[in-house]
Amino acid sequence: MPTTHLDQITPVTISVNRRSHHVAVPPGTSLLDVLRDELHLTGTKEGCAEGECGACTVLIDGRPIDACLMAAHAAASHEVTTIEGVSAPVEPSALQTAIVEAGGVQCGFCTPGIVMTLTALLDVEANPDEATVRRALAGNICRCTGYAQIVEAVLGLVDTTGDDEEEVNR
Repeated sequence: MPTTHLDQITPVTISVNRRSHHVAVPPGTSLLDVLRDELHLTGTKEGCAEGECGACTVLIDGRPIDACLMAAHAAASHEVTTIEGVSAPVEPSALQTAIVEAGGVQCGFCTPGIVMTLTALLDVEANPDEATVRRALAGNICRCTGYAQIVEAVLGLVDTTGDDEEEVNR
C-alpha cells in the first residue's frame, strides 16, 4: 500500500504558554488535538470541531483563534496561549474572578473559550461598551448562561478601572 502524506509523522515545535514543546504529529493534525492529547492541556475544550462554537478558543499571538481549525504545524512560528496560561489555578485572573462572582459560569464547558475571547478583547480595548463585549462574544456559544452575567462581569470589571489608562489585571 502506498504511503500518503497523512501517514507521515513530522516533528513540530510549538510555543505554548511561554514554554517550547516538541511533538511529532501527522500533517493536518489540529492544534486542539495537540494541546489536549499531546500536551495534556485539557482546559481548551472540543465542542463542534467545526469552528462554530468557540469552546476551543486559544490566543495566537494575542488574537483569539479556534484551535480546532488551525493545523498544529501552522502554529509553529507563533505564541499560543491557552486558558492554563492566563493565570495560575490558585490565583485566577481578575476577569475569571469577575465572571464567577457575577454567576457567569454554569456548566463551565464554554467558559475557557469565553475567557480567552474576552482576555483578547480587554488587551486591545481597556474599556469596552456592552455592544463591543457582545460582538466579541459572537463566536462563543453558551447554552447555560444567556450571556447576561458574562457581559455584566466584563462591564463591572472595566468600571472598576474608572477612566484610568491602567491595564486591567487579567
